[in-house]
Amino acid sequence: MHDDNVAGRARVVETPELAAFYRALAQHEAGALWTVANDIEPWEPKPHAIPMLWSYEALRPMVLQSLELVRPEDAGRRVVMLVNPKRRDVSAAVGWLYTGIQVMKPGEAASAHRHMASALRFIIEGSGAYTVVDGERLTLQANDFVITPNGTWHEHGNDGGTSPCIWQDGLDIPLINALEANFYQVHPELHQSVARPVNASHLAYGNPALKPLEPDWRKPYSPLLKFSWERTYEALSHYAGVTDGSPFDGVVMEYVNPLTGGSVMPTMGAQMQMLRGGESTRAHRHTGNVIYHVAKGSGHSVIGGTGFDWKEHDIFCVPSWTWHEHANASASDDACLFSFNDFPVMKSLAIYHEQAYVPNDGHQAY
Repeated sequence: MHDDNVAGRARVVETPELAAFYRALAQHEAGALWTVANDIEPWEPKPHAIPMLWSYEALRPMVLQSLELVRPEDAGRRVVMLVNPKRRDVSAAVGWLYTGIQVMKPGEAASAHRHMASALRFIIEGSGAYTVVDGERLTLQANDFVITPNGTWHEHGNDGGTSPCIWQDGLDIPLINALEANFYQVHPELHQSVARPVNASHLAYGNPALKPLEPDWRKPYSPLLKFSWERTYEALSHYAGVTDGSPFDGVVMEYVNPLTGGSVMPTMGAQMQMLRGGESTRAHRHTGNVIYHVAKGSGHSVIGGTGFDWKEHDIFCVPSWTWHEHANASASDDACLFSFNDFPVMKSLAIYHEQAYVPNDGHQAY
């Protein structure tokens, strides 16, 4: 706890004269800083969002119901968005991050568009999903991760046989809107021409420890657009055999731009972490917001002193500067958590900060 009644903090006692002064200032669209200083400059970050868990088991029937209620050509995108009660005004799941669950019938194809917001997809189920990004068609399987960076033409579809395809969308729409910088454009021909070989970027850049020498790539995002689950899980498993891992995140690896080693996009980063059988992490907190997707297994997390039980394909969030820790429910099998975050923004602005939880051997009471 911090005491606001200290030197350097606003502690002006209101008088009738001051109240009249405030009213006079308001007539000129002005105000006195000291009346809001302690709110706009808190001792530490005060997130508006609350920790949340969205049950895939509960939402999946409603996601499928939307198939019969609305067509993608009418809705633009058939998506059930996940909204934090404290961020409903900006359609955010946590902080300035948006997420939702999108579904498409076999044979459906949404029109191509682009926008200033950056986007990513994490595939949940179905075998016919694809996306086309700037003329490259990418085929997608369960637990694959794909990016559609800002300004790129992109469209999605399902050319599978009989089952719908479902995936999670993640975008920085609330952030871009807060910066008043969003644009949206529909492709003039509604669909792109596929100008590159299928999965070209994955074939060129998806080989660990090897990268092509392409000095002409000057774009601020990863040239590798699709990260396959098969290679991701293999990399995690190999790393788990030679590391103790992080005390706060278990065995964690970041999806990166293979040319720079930096984040996949300027405003959003992504990670996959493994909790080995019986593993539980210590609590910590950091500036920056995170949305998690349970890629494999089951377990629980303690977020801000509240426990959340999760299982495969559940989605949950950790607001900025909120204590959190995770535990695998299985003693013998691993659990994997995909996550995306706004860490690139925090780090590029030099405002990223992290802190370990010290009491009770690093574990929260709940």
